[in-house]
Amino acid sequence: MESISLENKCLLTLDEAAIYTGLGKQKLRDLSNGETCGFVLWNGTKRMFKREKLKLYLESLFSI
Repeated sequence: MESISLENKCLLTLDEAAIYTGLGKQKLRDLSNGETCGFVLWNGTKRMFKREKLKLYLESLFSI
């Protein structure tokens, strides 16, 4: 199977999102637990991060 870079993926796993953003996994879980979170797609019990929306969300913040 061919490897795709994180910058080219549409959805990121929790581990990939942590690498991509530099944030810890627990911080990403905390940010994405809300029902109105716009940058997470749930695949059963697995959370997938919408890379572009996550990036835009983080860019809009002053602090976490």
